[in-house]
Amino acid sequence: MSCGVALAVTLLLSDPNVALAAALPPPVADAPVSVANEPLFAEIVTRSGALKGVVQGWIAAGVVDQADFAAGTAFAGFRTQAVDLAALDMQGHMILKDRGTDGDLKCILRGISEDIPVKLAAVAAAATPAERRVALDELAYLLNDNVEVITAPPQPPV
Repeated sequence: MSCGVALAVTLLLSDPNVALAAALPPPVADAPVSVANEPLFAEIVTRSGALKGVVQGWIAAGVVDQADFAAGTAFAGFRTQAVDLAALDMQGHMILKDRGTDGDLKCILRGISEDIPVKLAAVAAAATPAERRVALDELAYLLNDNVEVITAPPQPPV
């Protein structure tokens, strides 16, 4: 028995996960690959989730009912972080474009990058607490979408 075969048998007998992994069919050569674990995209997910949590906290605490909410330092700091996130989304779009990826994620990231400043402006322009709440709800939805589109399993092109 060769050393390679002996090693393979030893590994198969020592860890059942190795045997299970070996029993799986090989991945399809042209199957789409998830980018969720790549550093840039993982950073987008982390930042989007954190910013969504801030928005939900503001809504739950009722601070959006304050007339000067958009003029406060908390919103100004949030706005800076959200604009930085929009730049990361555009960077992700450009990376996927440079790779020749023709999937939905590339387009969605660009759209989110362009929509974040629009949603921030809507929050700042809201004249009433009700308008501000709607604008923040839409921003929270967009931030959640940012997380979900990156972490969703990739789909083959249609």
